[in-house]
Amino acid sequence: MSDRTQAPVGIDALLEEVRAGLDRVDAGEAHDAARAGEALLVDIRYAALRDRDGLIPGALVVERNELEWRLDPQGSHRVPEATGHDLRVVVICNEGYASSLAAVSLRQVGLRRATDLVGGFQAWKAAGLPVTAPSP
Repeated sequence: MSDRTQAPVGIDALLEEVRAGLDRVDAGEAHDAARAGEALLVDIRYAALRDRDGLIPGALVVERNELEWRLDPQGSHRVPEATGHDLRVVVICNEGYASSLAAVSLRQVGLRRATDLVGGFQAWKAAGLPVTAPSP
């Protein structure tokens, strides 16, 4: 073990680093790819945000703490949509921060085309793309 301690990276630097390796998409690109059957949209927002703001029609909802288990094509707890490691997954969080880290985690389990939505659900909604009504 080394005597030298590595300085903490900090979340802003970490985000910059991981995003450099992602081909992040904007809301229009994500919408078009999903409609064409070229990408699986995965909403990782927690229930209170989904209840407050609504859902993206057709997006698979998988809360962040279950993401890798549900999307690993070799995993015993995978969802049917986890068809292979070449699956293009676009991870969506509320504003596009947690989704970057989640996409990198998916890449670490072999989903080499995983990426995320710039600006998250809020960017999707601001672009006027389809959203189901929030829960009453």
